[in-house]
Amino acid sequence: MNGAVWRASRAAVKRRRVQTVVIGLVVFCSTATVLLALAVISAARAPFDDAFDGQRGAHVVAAFDPAAASAEQLAATAHRPGVEAAAGPFDQAVVEVPADWLGRPPGPLTLVGRSDPAGPVDRVALLSGRWADKPGEVVVNDPFGGAATRFLNSSLDTRSGQFTIVGFATSMSQSAGGWVTPEQAAALHPTARQMLYRFSDASGEQQLTAAMGTVTEGLPEHALANAQSYLVLKQAFSAGADAYLPLMTVFGVLGLVVAALIVGNVVSGAVVSGYRHIGVLKSIGFTPRQVVTVYLTMVSVPAAVGTVLGTVAGWAASQPILQGAFAGITTGTAVIEPAGWLPPATLIGVPLLVVLAALVPASRAHRLSAAQAISAGSAPRNGRGLKVQRRLSGTRLPRAVSLGLGQPFARPARTALTMSAIVLGVLTVTVTTGLSTTLTRLVDHGDGHTHVTVQTNHFSADKIEPRLTPDQTTAMLRATPGAERVVARGLVQVGLVGTTQPVFANFYGGDTAGSKRLQVVKGRAATGPNEIEAGPSFLKQHGLKLGDRLTLDLDGRQLAVTVVGEESEGNPRAFTSNDATRAALTDDPHAVEYDVTLAEGADAQAYQRAVTAADPSLSPSVFAPDPPGPIVAVVGFATVFTVLLSVAAALGVFNTLLLTIRERRRDLGMLKSIGMTPRQVVAMTVTSVAWQGVVSAALGVPAGILAHRLLVENVGSIVFTEWMIDVWSTPMLAAVALAGVAIAVLGALLPARSAARLPIAEVLHNE
Repeated sequence: MNGAVWRASRAAVKRRRVQTVVIGLVVFCSTATVLLALAVISAARAPFDDAFDGQRGAHVVAAFDPAAASAEQLAATAHRPGVEAAAGPFDQAVVEVPADWLGRPPGPLTLVGRSDPAGPVDRVALLSGRWADKPGEVVVNDPFGGAATRFLNSSLDTRSGQFTIVGFATSMSQSAGGWVTPEQAAALHPTARQMLYRFSDASGEQQLTAAMGTVTEGLPEHALANAQSYLVLKQAFSAGADAYLPLMTVFGVLGLVVAALIVGNVVSGAVVSGYRHIGVLKSIGFTPRQVVTVYLTMVSVPAAVGTVLGTVAGWAASQPILQGAFAGITTGTAVIEPAGWLPPATLIGVPLLVVLAALVPASRAHRLSAAQAISAGSAPRNGRGLKVQRRLSGTRLPRAVSLGLGQPFARPARTALTMSAIVLGVLTVTVTTGLSTTLTRLVDHGDGHTHVTVQTNHFSADKIEPRLTPDQTTAMLRATPGAERVVARGLVQVGLVGTTQPVFANFYGGDTAGSKRLQVVKGRAATGPNEIEAGPSFLKQHGLKLGDRLTLDLDGRQLAVTVVGEESEGNPRAFTSNDATRAALTDDPHAVEYDVTLAEGADAQAYQRAVTAADPSLSPSVFAPDPPGPIVAVVGFATVFTVLLSVAAALGVFNTLLLTIRERRRDLGMLKSIGMTPRQVVAMTVTSVAWQGVVSAALGVPAGILAHRLLVENVGSIVFTEWMIDVWSTPMLAAVALAGVAIAVLGALLPARSAARLPIAEVLHNE
């Protein structure tokens, strides 16, 4: 009998071609949505963990004061309880690089003496070249995975001497800025001894603190200079992707819910409209289970095809999404790609969900006897919706409109499922509209003036010797006709006392009221001496809050600064300050960029020509407020999801109306026979779903506004002000409300035209 079940299922698929296509498209959209969501969620954690474990990364990179603890004492800590493995002690020295190098600004470089990259902890991955085996050689840490290999065998000038770069390597533990031989490290007068630890329990900061307490027990007080937790590095790795996670989760869940609603609606309609078919199957010997199997197979075939195509499309689209999410972070040896288990998971999970969604309505076919099914036909039961129809017929509404308004009440369950899909479509449109506006306000620093960005040649591939000093450049830019304000941005790397990795410091000077610095959302801007501001990722990684102090270290100078402001976003390895703070650390302003605000009516092109003529090493260009790559990717991602889910909702409306028209062929034939024109049939059909779109908008818009607020308030790497969150104006609300009507009407147009073209004689003859 299995062959008969398959033949009946195949016949059902062929007979219901439109429903088959609808199921396939809906499942395709939902599968692509879910796979994209899971791809970013998995990539935010798994690549770091895999690469970290592959290199036997250090749970804690600890630096000890060599004057307080001997090498023998530190080596003995490797055998303390809870220590799974340890490496070291290694001499650690900090050298100063006075000029730009390898595309990086000047600043401190931490060098560690290691005889080889292997070991029980922190197995450094050599990307190119070889390991340093004699004095004067250095292997440079390349956290971006090989981007600087073209500088192999070049010279690195430091204030402590010149080194030859013989290799590039990377460490997921970020234990050093470079590695030299142990003899070379000893000659550099090391200021610390480094120990690398892996612990048996490293699940959280509390466990790591307890483990380090055990390690340092018995050592002289203050022997531990600083300790870097791998959890901080893990958070920095996923900082950009974390902005995606709430959005991914919401849209992924919405995609699955929409698929389940529409598939359930399709199967329910197929069972109701196919009572006679069910009766015939049972009368010729099909068991109730076999009948249910026929309907489940009818759904599973297009669902399987849609799942395969959606998996392929989602996998292809995940690559550019992940590139945007992880742009500009230190990836090391981590491979940023979707988890390999995702395609099998969607290929198995989505069809299973479809079958489960179809099982409940298909079970109705299991309960019907053959006689009941054959006699039931496909028309709605007597009395269902009649009260609503009678009340509407007594109004002054056109007859086609009153009939259309009352028609959905004949099948309330089906109407509820259809409206649920439209509500979710409206919700996604609302969320995406609000999110796009919020992110636009985040990056919008417009003041109504034209800005010209003037870049120096510090990081240019073609080095042109500058004619002017930084002070002379500032004076020239201000004196050139058309300039109203000039802001200089200096960029250096500085050390933070207590950490092994340097950070980038942006120092703004000049007319800072017109600067393009990020918006300060808490506290105030760092305008006074010894003040800094930073983004939420930087503050979290260093355990800082407003009012806290930290010590900067640059070229032997140390400066205590206070955190006075939190920016809306920012690089996890960078902070912002002012020229007065910079002057306390270094005499070199190291200006890399100037922001020139032009006066109203000034000729921007003439200004650019004048600047280039004054100093060819400068590169002026009209500033265009392009949003950062991750923000563009978030908006693009949300837009794609919105289109997919809106199409799925419209397909749900399309399918519902096709089922309704099939059930009401006789009624439509009678109405046309007594004078209803094709236009009136179209009006009746569109009206039957248009009011559902209005009600869905009334439900979906408030839900979307709430979801938008919850999303933006739970993005850990960005802080939004209320001005950025409260984006809803009356025209915008009206526009998103129309989305519900648009989804419903677009899904209704083709079925409405199909109903208008029904031939009267054929319909009545068949009945």
